Amino acid sequence: MSGVSRRELVVGAGATAAGALIGAAPTAAAGKAGQRAGRVDVVVVGAGLAGLSAASDLVEAGRSVAVLEARDRVGGRTLNHQMGAGEVVEIGGQWVGPGQDRVLARARSLGIRTFKTYTNGAQILDYQGRQTHFEGLIPPLPEPDAGDFNQLLARVVQLESTVPTDKPWTATDASALDSQTVETFKLANSSTAGARFLLDLAVKAVFAAEPRDLSLLHALFYFHSGGGIINLTSTAGGAQDSRFVGGSQLVSLRMAKRLGARIVLNAPVRRITQGRGGVRVQSDAGTWTGQRVIVAVAPMLAGRIDYEPPLPAGRDGLTQHVPQGSAIKYEAVYRLPFWRSVGLNGYTNSDRPPIRFTYDNSPPGGIPGVLLGFVVGEDARRLGALSAGARRREVLGAFTRLFGAQAARPRELIEQNWSNEPWTRGCYAGYLPPGVWSDYGAALRTPVGRIHWAGTETSEIFNGYMDGAVRSGERAANEVSHQL
Repeated sequence: MSGVSRRELVVGAGATAAGALIGAAPTAAAGKAGQRAGRVDVVVVGAGLAGLSAASDLVEAGRSVAVLEARDRVGGRTLNHQMGAGEVVEIGGQWVGPGQDRVLARARSLGIRTFKTYTNGAQILDYQGRQTHFEGLIPPLPEPDAGDFNQLLARVVQLESTVPTDKPWTATDASALDSQTVETFKLANSSTAGARFLLDLAVKAVFAAEPRDLSLLHALFYFHSGGGIINLTSTAGGAQDSRFVGGSQLVSLRMAKRLGARIVLNAPVRRITQGRGGVRVQSDAGTWTGQRVIVAVAPMLAGRIDYEPPLPAGRDGLTQHVPQGSAIKYEAVYRLPFWRSVGLNGYTNSDRPPIRFTYDNSPPGGIPGVLLGFVVGEDARRLGALSAGARRREVLGAFTRLFGAQAARPRELIEQNWSNEPWTRGCYAGYLPPGVWSDYGAALRTPVGRIHWAGTETSEIFNGYMDGAVRSGERAANEVSHQL
């Protein structure tokens, strides 16, 4: 089938899979109109990797739990799309690599295997109207650009190690680092177009945001939390090393199956009230009471819940200052991965919009062939405002320019714009603009009475990644267990 898959179809595929794996009881209960109520030890808000990990640990510890999820599915920012013949492709978060120990351990405990991202063959640099094939991590640039980029990268690597991942605002020169953007740092520390292009590309790829959007302190913290900028931008042996057989959403689906009827779908939380006796969590599906609540959603979305008593100014201010990245994923599906037969591995870097980088995203057996193209930051905001036809023309034009005429006619073009998702509002994660770590950072993980915070944005390690989400859920569950 040719054409852009509508978001409704994509979400529907995920919901169907979720219903099949969670089981009839929770799916039926969640899908019925009307109100439910219950009393548990802990209420968890959000059934992504963070919320499901927290709930799973609490249940294992003998606690009663209710998980309230606004969507009609589990998985949060992970989502599988069915391609037929039992094959899936991920249209949300997908990669894992060395050091991402907690999500990998969680997957192994659920019987989920990994496979390597395809990297055999040459990569493409599409720069200044020319295409160059290359191998290795850093795309080739002429001098003096190459030397300029090397010294710029060395400066970033040196600075990132100085930022503590637990309290970034305590770093040496934290105030100065948090008072500038990555853009101003780049302009002050480089002089060539090529060096600036490559740093821009790395920032867009890692954050789905523009260098002008990000606090330099936040970027350095984020790099450090993920093992460094080189690790986060690497495929083989790096953060994009592997994928899950069956798709990344399978981790959430299998956790949800074990949790069963504890999960309530279509239950956006509207109000959390806390007092001496416990917490009261009101959702569209009913009201639950408990001793503690874990809010396992992005800070921006957590800020849209009504709290009684009101949140402290520091925490409320934080939620107003952590926007989500802007990312659209395009998956062009072909009968075969034709690029492999001509010695290409599907990875590209480009200085032309809308697609700045691509990957081979084919399933483990290589059939069908799938090219993944990312549209992020400013490009995503511009493209997302166009008609479906205009988006399709631009995206297929980019794939064709990079891979030739065979790329012009995929059997399916899948589109997922995460900024349009009402219970996500952007990917990959929330990021901190200048000044936010300094003024509000201490409120990111600090509980407010009986309210605890989880979500990948709260993780000290692999912040923004699936591994960070799992770690945050485990931390929050441990906090609550100690209080109970």
